[in-house]
Amino acid sequence: MTSATLNARERAVHVVWSDGEDARFPFIWLRDNCPSGFHPQTQERTFDLTSVRADIAPKEVRAGNGAVEITWPDGHRSLFDAGWLHDHRPGVRMPDPADIPPLAWRRELGASGIPRAGADDVMASDDALLDWLVRTRIYGLSIVEGIADSVAAGMAIARRIGFLRETNFGVDFQVVSKPDPNNLAYTAHRLPLHTDLTNQELPPGFQFLHCLANEATGGGSLFCDGFAIAEDIRAQDADAFDLLSTVSVPFRFHDADTDIRCRRCVLELDEAGNVAGINFNAHLADIFDLPADLMERYYRAYRLFMVMSRDDAYLVTLKLKGGEMVVFDNRRVLHGRDAFDPATGFRHLNGCYVDRGDFDSCIRVLSRARGMAAQAAE
Repeated sequence: MTSATLNARERAVHVVWSDGEDARFPFIWLRDNCPSGFHPQTQERTFDLTSVRADIAPKEVRAGNGAVEITWPDGHRSLFDAGWLHDHRPGVRMPDPADIPPLAWRRELGASGIPRAGADDVMASDDALLDWLVRTRIYGLSIVEGIADSVAAGMAIARRIGFLRETNFGVDFQVVSKPDPNNLAYTAHRLPLHTDLTNQELPPGFQFLHCLANEATGGGSLFCDGFAIAEDIRAQDADAFDLLSTVSVPFRFHDADTDIRCRRCVLELDEAGNVAGINFNAHLADIFDLPADLMERYYRAYRLFMVMSRDDAYLVTLKLKGGEMVVFDNRRVLHGRDAFDPATGFRHLNGCYVDRGDFDSCIRVLSRARGMAAQAAE
């Protein structure tokens, strides 16, 4: 049995459930979330909040038969399911299947510890796809094996998750050594660890690098968990952590056709102060324009992050084979490569991006389907 009473002083309806748990629901929140104010098919809001007074108060509240009914001064009635109210208690966030705590890793993970999945399984089974996505979210890094020898095959796996993010490099990009490159990735040089496209208004989320050939001498891939570095800096050097998470610096990419710039902090924090993103690319860093009295302090912090990103204590190295695709959170995991000699063999990787929002959406939809299937089987 559920009870509900008006509390005019607190301007809220006090609901008590049969197990003794209780919560207060502000009047304006209840009117704004009346079930009748949502489109029955799209579930988008159709209620106009400005159509009622900000100080609106119910005329009557009744509880019974697992529901709470509220009558408003204009005669409108709102009927709330008691279970729905319990799931949406103010101050309690709804469970999110994509809210997966990251597991920070360092060198000890090793190439053998990187989660792996089979391409055929991921393409054929929603359960296998969901399991792989969750593990990739936990580590920020995984490898898909057994991909056919074609650009389309690797992109099909990315499209299984969501829309491909197009950038100034195209929907996908070919990582090969070529003449007149407009990016260091298109050379045979060593690439220090970095995140891609820090100059973009929103850097891409997950990157997919499908190895079609890796026959040249050298060209090993380098990875490190930027979250692990950030947390170690937080523990060891509070001033450096504060500077990297509060002071933005300019990043820029420009060639004959584009000039894309953005300011951002190297470390992004969420509302709770947890590290939620890394923006670090020394090649795309523009001329720092900080005040002179801040410049040296900031450079010390920035250089500290750079030094730690090259420390073997954080590095995991491997050499991708044809048919393998490494997938990683571009706003968490830094990646790079050793130099290679193009005269000793061909090296070709195809890359594309899927934004975090689409990646997480796929986890939510697949989790919902799995839950519904489990309920149907009971």
